[in-house]
Amino acid sequence: MRNKPLAFQIWIVFSGILLAISLLLVILFPTTLRGFFTKEIYKTIENEQLVLMEYGNLDNNLGIEKQNDRSVTHLYLPIQRSFYFYKNEIELPVDFLRQTQELAANQKTSVYQYEKNLKNQTLFYVIRKISVNGEPSYLLSYSWDSYRNDLVFTLYKRLMIVMGIVFLFSWIPSIWLARYLSKPIVKLEKHVKSIADQEWHEPVEVDRNDEIGKLGQTIEKMRQHLVRKDEAQQTLLQNISHDLKTPVMVIRGYARSVNDGIFPKGDLSSTMDVIEDESEKLEKKIKDLLYLTKLDFLSTRKPRKSEFRIDTLIREEVERIKWAKPELNWKLSLEEGVIDGDSEQWEKLLENLFENSLRYADQVISVSTKKDQSNLLLSIWNDGPPIDDDMMEQLFEPFQKGQKGEFGIGLSIVKRIADLHGAKVWAVNERNGAAFYIEIPNRK
Repeated sequence: MRNKPLAFQIWIVFSGILLAISLLLVILFPTTLRGFFTKEIYKTIENEQLVLMEYGNLDNNLGIEKQNDRSVTHLYLPIQRSFYFYKNEIELPVDFLRQTQELAANQKTSVYQYEKNLKNQTLFYVIRKISVNGEPSYLLSYSWDSYRNDLVFTLYKRLMIVMGIVFLFSWIPSIWLARYLSKPIVKLEKHVKSIADQEWHEPVEVDRNDEIGKLGQTIEKMRQHLVRKDEAQQTLLQNISHDLKTPVMVIRGYARSVNDGIFPKGDLSSTMDVIEDESEKLEKKIKDLLYLTKLDFLSTRKPRKSEFRIDTLIREEVERIKWAKPELNWKLSLEEGVIDGDSEQWEKLLENLFENSLRYADQVISVSTKKDQSNLLLSIWNDGPPIDDDMMEQLFEPFQKGQKGEFGIGLSIVKRIADLHGAKVWAVNERNGAAFYIEIPNRK
């Protein structure tokens, strides 16, 4: 059945539930009604006895009296002596009446209910002990189950008619409900199929607030994410080709010149230095691209973390990198801090931030860390030119062009590493320079 259309499945389930309820009523209703009407028959018999005791004539010397009231028949009978009557006077067998006389004699309570099969019918009767003219007697009141069966059959027949009408007319709303529920799902299925075929420019619109609407909203978010990812991928490919083209072109041009015996920089050594510098730039760009790809892969895996001192790692990285521009003044104000993370990734993050500061700093680079109860705040400030306001929001996107006309992915790597560790990174212009902040969650 699961291979059938969803609308058909919903209709089948809905109809099956109605059919099951109908069958359950067909089975339980007669039994329930019979039990209910049996109690009602006994209650009616006892009530009729009370009425007869209150208003009837019990002074009867014949020893037997027959009263008919609605569906209940009453007989006054002695307990000790025998009684005689004509067969056509009463519908009950004599043997049965003598049995009731014995039951009355042995009955512990004044009133008791009985049931017996007679003449292929069920007889409900109540024996009440009484006294007639000072003689111990009993009042036998009874009713046949034909009265109960008539009631049960009448109600059962009406129930079947009502259930049949309900079952027939329920098909229409069940078909409507099936189509109502399946229509947006079919629509979402078409959207998902289009997205799978990379045709994701048509927005997903589902005018609902239930679970199906939430599913549609989730698919729309996925579509928007895929559109942005596709656009970013296209931009990335264009920027990669543009960014790698320049050093490759310089290397090839200088190599051809050297091969032709021409030295663009005046001599072989200076010309080869240019080729080597461009090769280093090309190598770094390729390594950054590979590392960015590695981070994308690691974002789908559970990170491997260990505890390490972030202040110690900062000092080591500063000592390693500050010799690239020995004229700069480095100011460190570091509080002791231990974080959970991948130390190799944090080393890469610090290296990229410090290289960015080296590129733009004029005289001073300041690095500080401060702790509070929940976070450790890392600040890296340099006295270089401020960041353009237009660039602030896209600063951490790959291949954003900086103020010196260079494309890079260093800050993008910083953002990815921070995200992997649940940290927050941002940049601001302050104190006649630019500062980068990283808010790192404390070790738990």
